[in-house]
Amino acid sequence: MSGWRLLLTRPAEECVALAATLSEADIHSANLPLLVIEPLKETAEQRATMLELDRYCAVVVVSKPAARLGLELLDRYWPQPPFGQAWFSVGGATGAILEGYGLDVSWPAYGDDSEALLALPRLAEALEVVDPRVLILRGEGGRELISETLRRRGAHVDSLELYRRHLPDYPSGALTETLRSERLNAVVVSSGQGLQSLHELAGSDWSELRELPLFVPSARVAEMAAILGAKRIVDCRGAGAAALLAALRENPEPAS
Repeated sequence: MSGWRLLLTRPAEECVALAATLSEADIHSANLPLLVIEPLKETAEQRATMLELDRYCAVVVVSKPAARLGLELLDRYWPQPPFGQAWFSVGGATGAILEGYGLDVSWPAYGDDSEALLALPRLAEALEVVDPRVLILRGEGGRELISETLRRRGAHVDSLELYRRHLPDYPSGALTETLRSERLNAVVVSSGQGLQSLHELAGSDWSELRELPLFVPSARVAEMAAILGAKRIVDCRGAGAAALLAALRENPEPAS
């Protein structure tokens, strides 16, 4: 049995899936979802954008919720997706959802982050058209680096916000109670917003929590954690289960 005992903080459905994978590796975990996914009401802008989907040479999908909600819209307005359109995802788990629908999708082989996506040769190839237009499917206020970089490369970029994420309403002390009752010795966050929710929920207990190993998905989130004062930050270089398992193997287990 591994000495790691992890607090998982992803949205509930993702926590369950990750916990099952960790259990197969004999790693104990407990779930305390710090993000609730709330789909946004469909707007006239959403409808207009989806009806003109064929204007875009590329569609970028930044998360699993964006993939699922985006495919619902695609199903509603397009009996068949626009022919020859290139789709991209930030990570393999999101890409698998799009690929399962039958879309021509690419994602980075290494690194589940915006930087790895932007380095894809196929994305550069997709922009080699007259007046390139890119659509980004995302949550409220997410992944500005992608849109900013693509605009610098000469593309017109539109973003379609499909959901918002917020911290569930937990009672005071829920975080520290979970850590102590489950005897947890590390925390896993999967996004910058998840880290912010962790910090908010911890409140005055953050001074204690920041001493624990904190597994984060990217250098960007690692930098955010350092600014908040986290002492033992591990960059998994990806948000998927495989990246987390590799990071756990590479770092010594805490003493019992």
